[in-house]
Amino acid sequence: MKTPVYLDYAATTPVDPRVADVMMRHLTLDGVFGNPASRTHGYGWQAEAAVEQARRQVAGLIHCDPREIVWTSGATEADNLAIKGVASQFGHPHIITSSIEHKAVIDTCSWLEQHGCEVTWLSPAPTGEISVAQVLDALTDRTVLVSLMMVNNELGTLNDIAAIGALLRERGVLFHVDAAQAAGKTRIDVAGMPVDLMSLSGHKVYGPKGIGALYIRRSPDVRVDAMIHGGGHERGMRSGTLPTHQIVGMGTAFELADEGLEEEQARLEALRQQLLAGLESLPGVTLNGDGAHRVPGIVNLGFDGVDAESLMLGLRDLAVSSGSACASATLSPSYVLKNIGLTDQQAHRSLRLSLGRFTTSEEIGFAASRIVEAVTRLRSVRRTVA
Repeated sequence: MKTPVYLDYAATTPVDPRVADVMMRHLTLDGVFGNPASRTHGYGWQAEAAVEQARRQVAGLIHCDPREIVWTSGATEADNLAIKGVASQFGHPHIITSSIEHKAVIDTCSWLEQHGCEVTWLSPAPTGEISVAQVLDALTDRTVLVSLMMVNNELGTLNDIAAIGALLRERGVLFHVDAAQAAGKTRIDVAGMPVDLMSLSGHKVYGPKGIGALYIRRSPDVRVDAMIHGGGHERGMRSGTLPTHQIVGMGTAFELADEGLEEEQARLEALRQQLLAGLESLPGVTLNGDGAHRVPGIVNLGFDGVDAESLMLGLRDLAVSSGSACASATLSPSYVLKNIGLTDQQAHRSLRLSLGRFTTSEEIGFAASRIVEAVTRLRSVRRTVA
């Protein structure tokens, strides 16, 4: 067993070896390395064909028309393109989001707020969910967009995207969904789901970093103003030379994620239950978020009487986190945990453990025993000092 045991899959996933093999074939002179926009020779045609195949693979996972997929540098850019791209068409519109979105959505909406847009920030339930009733109450005649995540990146909680989307479709309000943490973890079918825009990430699904996509519904047509100009790539919505090797990596990763998705989630649920069972001997452990309406791979736990930073220092043979990677540079308590009602002290006592494709039962058993040992030791030291 390799240590430290990697339990931070929500931050990023390792590239699947099958994905890496495909990527390598699109880097060198012996492979498909051309510029997809070079349409005067075979190298460019081959690259363009590879990009379009990957577009079909990504579209296949979420069940949309490949022409509705626009390549971006990641989910952060996709969030920016969706939210700013819609807002820029309406002057100073009203937008609804929540206080526990990913920073890519929060900071984008905050920027728009500073530039004249009105933003309503919904507060989640203690489980981390945003209800249909909350969205309904926040709607105004000026609302043009609602932006909510499908799966919370710190809690694993699922929002009822279908129900919220049905309400917004009825009201004629556009719906953007950040699905970076949902793709490959739960079935997504935008053909039957009232969603207008959806952000996707490669590196959360065992693909490479630096590549993502934005789904933009075509029927009825959703208009999005470009944020990056210079060449008119991606049907004018996102200029820039396409990174063929990263795109085919994301395409392959999404195709692999589609295969046996339910079986993999069932395996992760069994590992999650093994982890929780392994911690049963430890008193004062709290599960943050929803215990049932969630994806199994993200487990956020609070430990009474133990500071998470001290706990992580005592768990050098485990790779875990105290929150999302986007906020890890700050020592402030998780804004997600605070916004579901935890105190600063409770938030500081919480760890996020996220499981993935390469997590084994042996690793989970080892992690549980190490956490029990470390928490017990730290509590003992605290009592001695007191």
